Amino acid sequence: MAELTHLDPAGTPRMVDVGDKPVTARRALAEAVLRMRPDVLTKLLAAGGPKGDALVVARLAGITAAKRTAELIPLAHLLPIESVEMTFEPGTGTLTVRAEVRATARTGVEMEALTAAAMAALTIYDMAKALQRDMVIERVRLLEKDGGRSGSFRADP
Repeated sequence: MAELTHLDPAGTPRMVDVGDKPVTARRALAEAVLRMRPDVLTKLLAAGGPKGDALVVARLAGITAAKRTAELIPLAHLLPIESVEMTFEPGTGTLTVRAEVRATARTGVEMEALTAAAMAALTIYDMAKALQRDMVIERVRLLEKDGGRSGSFRADP
């Protein structure tokens, strides 16, 4: 069983020392899924929400969230993020938000990708809540990760 690296032997939270780890290329892909009525999704895709183009604003929110993850997650490291790509994939009554983050660093960018996907989904909710208050944000998860000592990870579909 893997150890909880953010706890010291006494169980006290700590920031992991990554100073001796090599700097390598890191990449992570995460997603969040919003469930909504099809008519709401149609309006969002046509940039017709009550507050303007929700996807443009959500893209910016996701990028900003990735860059500010260390301010939001107490034990996350401040990382030199090189790129954040936000994509939106409509389904039948769903909108999947994906965030891909890249950095060359001593630790991974999984938290940055997860934070970006979650914040973009929350932004879409905020932008469209006048159309539907019972939208559901679900399945925020890591899909892929590359780089570092633990190598690659791919989630089951």
